[in-house]
Amino acid sequence: MNIINFDIYKNLLKEKSGLVLTQEKSYLLESRLGPIAKKWNFATFDDMTRALQGVPDQKLVTDIVEAMTTNETFFFRDTRPFDLFKDVVLTKMKDARASQKRLRIWCAAASSGQEPYSIAMILKEAAAQFPGWKFEILATDISHEILAQARAGLYSQFEVQRGMPIQMLMKYFTQVDDKWKISDDVKSMIKYDYFNLLDPLTRLGRFDVVFCRNVLIYFDKDTKAKILDNIAGLLEKDGFLFLGGAETVLGLTNAFQPMKDQRGLYVHPDGPHNAANSAAGALA
Repeated sequence: MNIINFDIYKNLLKEKSGLVLTQEKSYLLESRLGPIAKKWNFATFDDMTRALQGVPDQKLVTDIVEAMTTNETFFFRDTRPFDLFKDVVLTKMKDARASQKRLRIWCAAASSGQEPYSIAMILKEAAAQFPGWKFEILATDISHEILAQARAGLYSQFEVQRGMPIQMLMKYFTQVDDKWKISDDVKSMIKYDYFNLLDPLTRLGRFDVVFCRNVLIYFDKDTKAKILDNIAGLLEKDGFLFLGGAETVLGLTNAFQPMKDQRGLYVHPDGPHNAANSAAGALA
């Protein structure tokens, strides 16, 4: 692919999704967008590229952005964040929200639903410790197509084998032909919605916990910083932010700091979980 054509897609993706496409990843364009060109009846890839010049069809633009958005995910991915959620976050929130008995959680890049369903199953398992509580999980993504898959809650044998404990599979799924369908009881805990992380976050409301894992790695430094600052604005002062193992807030924002001894978990620097604040409180 020549540089001019590459730049057309690079600039389009950066503008619409924040995704930074480097030259060494240019091979992904033809492999992922070939089916889009076929769907739109373009005779060649170059024909589709020409259609993007001037004032392109916004449905075509949407199809291209969705095809290029990485949707790799699986149940209980990386394990440790979910252990931290269960053993650290829920323990602290049980005391902090004892009067409200309410917890709002945002999965900021929900993909095909494995992450929010994993969180919901953990909450189901812990239900006896939270009588009368209301749990709300908002799961968002930039792809309408992938959100439809998430809402269906239907997964292949391969998908449920990736990280899913067998006891949870038996407890929360039923087999439908060669697929596994998650229970309506778990599904009802989650609201799926389209959302672009480049857009203002204010309409989403406030949250106690935010999962924004393995998505910032696709943005440039300025976009990462903007997203983190926006998340800080809607996360409660005693709330928690989960990032992916290859992601950090260091050098990007002062709105968060790593929680001591809890890799991948971040808190407000002036919140109660800040190590310095905790030490000061203990001495007071």
